[in-house]
Amino acid sequence: MQHILDAILAEGTTSEDFANLDLPESYRAATVHKDEVDMFEGVPSKEKDPRKSIHVEDVPLPELGPGEAFVAVMASAINYNTVWTSIFEPVSTFGFLERYGRESELAKRHDLPYHIVGSDLSGVVLKVGAGVTKWKPGDRVVAHCLSVELESPDGHNDTMLDSSQRIWGFETNFGGLADVAMVKANQLMPKPEHLTWEEAASPGLVNCTAYRQLVSANGGNMKQGDNVLIWGASGGLGGFATQYALNGGANPICVVSNEEKAEIVRNMGADKIINRSEMDFKFWNEDGTQQNPKEWLRLGKAIRELTGGEDIDIVFEHPGRETFGASVFVTRKGGVITTCASTTGYLHEYDNRYLWMNLKRIISSHFANYRESWEANRLIAQGKIHPTLSRTYRLEDVGQAALDVHHNLHQGKVGVLTLAPQEGLGVLNEELREQHLDKINLFRGV
Repeated sequence: MQHILDAILAEGTTSEDFANLDLPESYRAATVHKDEVDMFEGVPSKEKDPRKSIHVEDVPLPELGPGEAFVAVMASAINYNTVWTSIFEPVSTFGFLERYGRESELAKRHDLPYHIVGSDLSGVVLKVGAGVTKWKPGDRVVAHCLSVELESPDGHNDTMLDSSQRIWGFETNFGGLADVAMVKANQLMPKPEHLTWEEAASPGLVNCTAYRQLVSANGGNMKQGDNVLIWGASGGLGGFATQYALNGGANPICVVSNEEKAEIVRNMGADKIINRSEMDFKFWNEDGTQQNPKEWLRLGKAIRELTGGEDIDIVFEHPGRETFGASVFVTRKGGVITTCASTTGYLHEYDNRYLWMNLKRIISSHFANYRESWEANRLIAQGKIHPTLSRTYRLEDVGQAALDVHHNLHQGKVGVLTLAPQEGLGVLNEELREQHLDKINLFRGV
């Protein structure tokens, strides 16, 4: 891979030069193994250690198919789906790969005894498959994680509804935590050139997810003046929701877990903050079997004190079970609860009287389609939305990076350097970077 890295780091390397580079027969990648899916059997979820299940090893370069591209990956990032893959919860991802492999001869490439993980990247296109016309070797890119076939009519109004919709690096193989990734060409987007490789790689999945869930007509359809309740407002997903609310003229009501995180959202520009460590909400009893509506009332009162008596128009919901009953309760009549992820549990419970009688709506939101992803990346490139990168690891330490996210020891996003030999490389637009440097570095070292 050294000759590829040299070409990327050198000035003046042309598209033809990249097209003439010899591709490696194998490359480094972070993998989980099919024969280890039972390794954590009987172990409590929080005690499952991704450092034991994620391997960094050489894997063969796959065959490149039509409409696909090889990308030399300079940097990637950790998302919760990599954590779920590494602890084999809620199911092993090898079932996804097996089902995909049954679809076609090309799809069989994904059904392997190892799974290359990762759903973010920034890097440089090395080679494109037959039929690709919009991208060429040498293009500096980021990738979103929506993988679709679009052979059925289902996805042609919204590609997220395609029957073959999958998340790359989670439900497909050949993900971004590697020196080379294989993606569909319609996953590619231009790299924001005021950002470093690691900064550009980090927004990807969470930025696009937040855009659809909150801004898009397929999600919250947020408008100016909306009161938006954002759980985990300084986190990897919530940090982007907070930015979109502020950027779009809404009023974010930011729920955070401690004063350090409260200071982060203040520095982002938010001023309506609920600190859970101070409020000490007890939405559930100690054994987690019964919710406490009095605590919902207490949350609603805290919200009204911040909004001048108004209720919530949109709830940006991703914790799931722990908070969902409260989210439904505090939403105004006719308001919207948008939901994804469910990081505290998938089995939501809420009192349907507060939903049904008050004409509230629950909208499920899962990642984003290509157009939504493109718009989200465009806002990054314009310097209107910023990365939330707090820390970066080397690829060989990816297990530790995943463990940090698993135990919620991180803030914002955790990046991973793959081919990039150090942080700070890849910036071409220094002028735009200088204008936004404080915001770009807001999460650094937190």
